[in-house]
Amino acid sequence: MNKLINIIKDRSFKLTILLTIIYFGIGFIFLHFGLADYGWIFFVFLPISLGFVIGSMPIQKWAYLGLASGILIFIILLLVGKLEGIVCVVMTIPIIIPLVAIGVLINKYLIRKGIIKPLKSLNVMVFPLIITLLGAPVEKFFLTNKTEVIEVETERIYPYSAEQVYEAIKSVDTLIADKPFLMKLDLPIPNKCILEKEEVGGLRTCYFSGGTITERITELEKGKILRMDVIDYKLTGRKWLGFKEAIYYFDKVGDNSCKMRRITTYTSVLKPRFYWQPLEELGIRQEHEYVFDNLKNDLKKKYCR
Repeated sequence: MNKLINIIKDRSFKLTILLTIIYFGIGFIFLHFGLADYGWIFFVFLPISLGFVIGSMPIQKWAYLGLASGILIFIILLLVGKLEGIVCVVMTIPIIIPLVAIGVLINKYLIRKGIIKPLKSLNVMVFPLIITLLGAPVEKFFLTNKTEVIEVETERIYPYSAEQVYEAIKSVDTLIADKPFLMKLDLPIPNKCILEKEEVGGLRTCYFSGGTITERITELEKGKILRMDVIDYKLTGRKWLGFKEAIYYFDKVGDNSCKMRRITTYTSVLKPRFYWQPLEELGIRQEHEYVFDNLKNDLKKKYCR
């Protein structure tokens, strides 16, 4: 008990908690008001600058404990305030923690070489945050308009005709299947898709646990292709994703089977891309697999095979 009290009273512990909340809190405010992008400044340079400051703490082991506590408090505030979902937070932690560690190592190296002196006052410790955030407008100006369209394709073969598969997927009353692990966290779960009019120009609305996606049919050939533009989407906490197109291809396989290909095209403002794109594609593929598994169940019930 006395040890716990001593930790709580320790300056390194308390100051690191405060700085962690200040750094990530101000960074998030910049994102919320559009002053920064979900890019290199927020996901790379901000944690490095925080680590740089933590490297000057006199008792490092309590500083690291303070960092963990500060991150936990910040995450709780995000979740309670419904500002971000659990999936987003879980995906962010693996890139944040190593970069904080890099910042600590940079600080210690520069101090050991005599290039800088240990940071002492709180005002000086906030200075790296100010310098980092000054780069936010620069990043926003030069990189915001460089939008890449990404395509994710998943396919599965069903022992039914292409026409039967098309009829079962064009409009779905209720989606029920085993949820993949990201959906067990808080990835939006598809509930149903309603096709208002089966013709080019017709609307198809898909309802999720976290909102809706509205699509307009741009190409339709029963049992062959269903292509739709996404004209509106309202999914909680997904401001960094932009859905563009949803396509279903129905290819005949053998005498009475169909290979259905599902393609989702989207844009994302998250950077660095080498880290975020595989995670985005994983989330979309799990959405696809959930729909595919439900389709398998619907086909089996409808045609008793």
